[in-house]
Amino acid sequence: MSSSTPAPGIDAIADAAPVSLCAREPFVPADRLVAEMVPPPRFDSVRFGTYIPDPNQPSQTEAVGVLEGFAGGLGGAHAVGSARRGFLGFGRAKTPRTPAGPRGVYLDGGYGVGKTHLLASLWHATPAEPALKAFGTFVELTNLVGALGFQQTVSTLSGHRLLCIDEFELDDPGDTVLVSTLLGKLVDAGVALAATSNTLPGKLGEGRFAAADFLREIQGLSAHFRALRIDGEDYRHRGLPEAPAPYSDEQVTKAAYATPGASLDDFPHLLDHLAKVHPSRYGALTDGLKAVCLTDVRPIPDQSTALRLVVLADRLYDREVPVLASGLPFDQLFSEEMLNGGYRKKYFRAISRLTALARDAQRLVDHR
Repeated sequence: MSSSTPAPGIDAIADAAPVSLCAREPFVPADRLVAEMVPPPRFDSVRFGTYIPDPNQPSQTEAVGVLEGFAGGLGGAHAVGSARRGFLGFGRAKTPRTPAGPRGVYLDGGYGVGKTHLLASLWHATPAEPALKAFGTFVELTNLVGALGFQQTVSTLSGHRLLCIDEFELDDPGDTVLVSTLLGKLVDAGVALAATSNTLPGKLGEGRFAAADFLREIQGLSAHFRALRIDGEDYRHRGLPEAPAPYSDEQVTKAAYATPGASLDDFPHLLDHLAKVHPSRYGALTDGLKAVCLTDVRPIPDQSTALRLVVLADRLYDREVPVLASGLPFDQLFSEEMLNGGYRKKYFRAISRLTALARDAQRLVDHR
């Protein structure tokens, strides 16, 4: 996937030349999709105690307390798994007792207020074995249904204590109905739910809160959810310096060759390659990477390409892979029309996350 011969003028500092994402076409089997439904590496160690509420936003502290109580209420036997039969397992099963109170929580707030941190903390705090808890994005959940089929997905997840869904996609009516139906089956099976979501196209307003949209779109499930509003600014920019300016092509290329486990790609070529790889495989596309180096970053040409880049940015952010780039800064990736359109919130999230990863990548140039 990479050449062992350095680019002209580049010393062979790393053990091998950087790989190219454009040379990767990963295949992801269904069993890996299930096994990987855990908080991503960035959120491996997060807990409620590591969430730092903004002192000016009391809703953040309140949300932590509510979620801690919710996690504590999920102890004990699973609602379905606790059903017992008669002597030696024969006879009529006793009706499982469904815990009192809401069986779901919805974290309602703008990008960068720590919703994913809190969602992952809930997963970690829930007293159940990891195999009885699932965590994934809405896209990953729909990909699981596509890989396993609807009934098998219901069967696979029905034995779980908790299902956490990050970035519930309210802008795809077909998938929303599919997942809402799936969640209805899981609630009936006694699975507790937790979710965050994106807002609907045309319903963004200031791009912050989506609880009304979420509760309407999940239709009959709304009674099972308690909405927790989390106010605040994007923590990735709270008190932090501005994003670093892009580097030169030469600096990016040298850093890629000097960094074991780095990739090096021309940005327009990478965008073309993303169109050939299903978004469900973008996580596997980044397997083993320690840094992503991109040359010639330029504005995104169309919305389909932009949405694919959003998914890749999410996977890189989840995996804490720094991104070093030349060309335009990341806040100039999306056109004004895109930033004012129906997917505005996604694009701002991508800018926020890529900016954070660009800060992380400074050390690749500054500290060599």
